[in-house]
This record gives sequence, C-alpha cells and structure tokens, in this order.
Amino acid sequence: MATPNQFLKFVDDNAETFIKRLGEAVAIPRQVRAFIVSGDSSYRPDVFRMSAWLDGQLKSLGVATKLVDLGKHVMDDQELPLPPAILGRIGDDPKKKTVLIYGHYDVQPAQKSDGWDTEPFTLAVDEKTGQMIGRGSTDDKGPILGWLNVLEAHKTLGLELPVNLRFCFEGMEESGSEGLDDLIKTEITKGKESWFDGVDCVCISDNYWLNTRTPCLTYGLRGLVYFKITISGPARDLHSGGFGRMVHEPMTDMVNILSKLVAPDGTILVPGVDDLVPAAQDEEIAIYEKLDYSVQDVEDAIGAPVTLSQDKVSVLMGRMRLPALSIHGIEGAFSGPGAKTVIPASVSGKFSIRIVPPQTPEEVDALVQTYIEQEFAKLHSKNTLKIENLHNGRPWAADPKHWNYEAAIRATEAVYKRSPDLTREGGSIPVTLSFAERLGVNVLLLPMGRGDDGAHSTNEKLDRSNFIEGTKLLGTYLYEVGAIKA
Repeated sequence: MATPNQFLKFVDDNAETFIKRLGEAVAIPRQVRAFIVSGDSSYRPDVFRMSAWLDGQLKSLGVATKLVDLGKHVMDDQELPLPPAILGRIGDDPKKKTVLIYGHYDVQPAQKSDGWDTEPFTLAVDEKTGQMIGRGSTDDKGPILGWLNVLEAHKTLGLELPVNLRFCFEGMEESGSEGLDDLIKTEITKGKESWFDGVDCVCISDNYWLNTRTPCLTYGLRGLVYFKITISGPARDLHSGGFGRMVHEPMTDMVNILSKLVAPDGTILVPGVDDLVPAAQDEEIAIYEKLDYSVQDVEDAIGAPVTLSQDKVSVLMGRMRLPALSIHGIEGAFSGPGAKTVIPASVSGKFSIRIVPPQTPEEVDALVQTYIEQEFAKLHSKNTLKIENLHNGRPWAADPKHWNYEAAIRATEAVYKRSPDLTREGGSIPVTLSFAERLGVNVLLLPMGRGDDGAHSTNEKLDRSNFIEGTKLLGTYLYEVGAIKA
C-alpha cells in the first residue's frame, strides 16, 4: 500500500503550521507556570492542563477519547492526584490492522538558570540550523504532535487511514509511569469493551537515533531502579564555625556513601550487580561493530571528549547491554552563590541504576540496600540513614524480525532512502514491557529525533527536518502496516 503523494505534500506544505502547534505544546501553560513536570508536586496542576489541551487536539481531529482517572499517590508527604491517561480511538474496520500509539505529555524540569541559552518553555527556532529548542520538543511532545500531524493531513485531505488507531498518552512517564500498568491490566479484562481490544501491534516514538545521520529502530531498553538516600542528624542546620568537628555531619556521611557506589570507569561497586549480566559473545559483539556509530558521535553529542573508552564496541555496550549507575544530585545541600558556611541537618542523595536482561529490579534493589547499610555502618556515624526505592522499571526486548519492524524498516527506507540501524537503547520506558506482556503483541520503538537532541538536558531540541520527515515516517509506517496481509 503506497503512501499517497498528497499526504507527503501536505506535510511539507503545512510545516510552519505544525511547528507553531509544537510551540503551543512546549509553552503550555505559560500563563500559569512554565513547567509540565509530573515529578514536582507544586507543578502538578500544569500537567492536568496539558492533558486537557492534548485531549482537545485529538477530539478536533476526529479521535474519540476518554480521560482516565489513575487515582492518587503520595509525593513530598502529600497525597496528589495522578495526571489522567488519555485513551483514544479512530477506526473500527475489522479488515484493517489496529495499531496502538503510546506517548507521554509530561517533561523534565527546566529553568533558564540551569544553563539554557533560551527560555526553556518558549520554542526557539534557529532558522539557520533548523534546530527547534525547548523543553519537551523531542521528549516527547514533538513525536506526539507528529501523530497529530498525520491525523490532520488525513482529515483535511479526506484520506482514509490505512489502519485502525488506538492511543494511550500519559502524564507520569518521567516519574515512573505510576498508575499506568494498573490501567492496562484493568482495560484488558473488559474484553470487547476495552480500548485495547483488537490491537495487533504497538508503536512508541520516545527515543532517538544513535547519531545525527542514520535512522534507527529500537528493539530493547534498559530498566531502571531509582534510589533516594536520606541522612539526618542535627535537629536544625548548624554553623560550621560553632559546630564543625564537633558533630557527625550528614553531608560528610553522604559524600562517603555516594563515593562507594560507582568507580570513575563506570564499574558498579555494589557487589553482585555487574555479575548478574553474562559476558557478550562474539556474535553479539559483531552486531555492535556493524552499527553506524563512533566515539566521535558521542563526543559531538555531549560536546566534550569525555567518553570512558575510545573503543566503539565498549562505548556501545555501555549504553545498550550493560547496567549503569549514575548519581543525580544531593538535596538539602547549599548550592547558591557566595560562601555560606552551613552544616545541613539532613541531606538526600539520588541515584539510579539502569538495568539490563536478565537483571530484575527486585534483585538489584536487595543488593543495593544491603550494601549501603553495610557501608554506612562502617562510618560509625550517629546520624540516621533512610533508603527509599522511588520507582522501578524492568528491561525489555522485542523480536526485530516481526512484521511490525519489517513495516518500519520499509517506511524508513522510503522516507530516508536508507536502511535503519537496529539498536537497543540505554533509556527506560516502563510501559513497553507492560504492553508487550499484557497485550501479547510486538512493540516497536520508532524514533523521530537525533542522538544529539539533549533530552533531559539543557537546550533540548528537535531538528525541523526530523519533525517534518519524522511526521512522514510515522504516516508511511501506518501505510506499510496496512499493506501487511492478516
């Protein structure tokens, strides 16, 4: 089933309109606050505003929708409502395949003071480079709007969609997708009444090319175990001039503990964690050797020559098939300008471990908790230690030889005139495994953005060409799926 030329032309002709809509999505809701952050309780109302905007967009394009209340959870000692999931449906032709589209409308925190060159929640379009800079532009608002672009083109042109579509958009992906797995479990018990009834495959666009030149399809993701360590001592903050070298300082204990987690070369120091992963065999190593990727690609993406190795395979394995422990920050510590001489009464350190098959969150959690308790005991500190597992996600892998991937390969070749790399990815999207196991279907990760987009970082961007050609890719993928015989 060939992709209609009028669809491709419509995307080109309406590029500026699509970019304007992306700007609206990035900015929502600027009139109240400049954040759509699910992981910050003070900004939770804004996530709800984003859900209402997206729901309205879908309805205007002919999608029947339902906002699903996912309940509540406790965060920062407050009971908060979870942002709603948006379920959508368009098309019920039994002769067509049914594709479930997933995306998330929440984003990571951002402030200009973090080092942004522009206001994070105002989409800045560099006409010279084509870069569209703004929080959420590539993760994951740009890809979601790519699907809206596809729908708008078909509605405006009067074209029939080649497949039935189902949508599942959430607002808690950046905080562990709380509530979503329960929704999926509940929905599949409804039989013909389920919004997921009849789904043949799943497509997710929430990842990126390995580099800036070669499209890819992703068939595996690392899981995640996220920890928060809190060390508390004095009843209040102290002055170092009055109490330095008189008391056990929580910050000193925290720095000691964090230093025992990971070595400078990336080796995880928690006993047993690295040992859970078998060594790569020659056949697997050959896969990494063939990928269009280099150490220079990493250095270009991060803007500095700081890779752990100059060996391409080692670097790729570090991203795709080995666990990684990263320390993210310390709360309660002085970080402002000047020379404040405070001894914090309590500090919290946050770190995560990206896990890979056959690791599970449960076994890694047990190893980490035991190790930290043992290391803290060695300090002989009178402070108190609290370890929290904030959220888990299991690793996932799919069959890249499935017809879902074959359709995406053909679509990529049609749009980009080259075959995509088949990759595993270093990030985590918990819902991939939920959809694969609960629905029993193949899940495809079909990225829109490039490897240097800087998701979660300062100056996050999506290139104009990737947004427009990526919209064509999403639409062409649907036509390739529609051409597959049952």
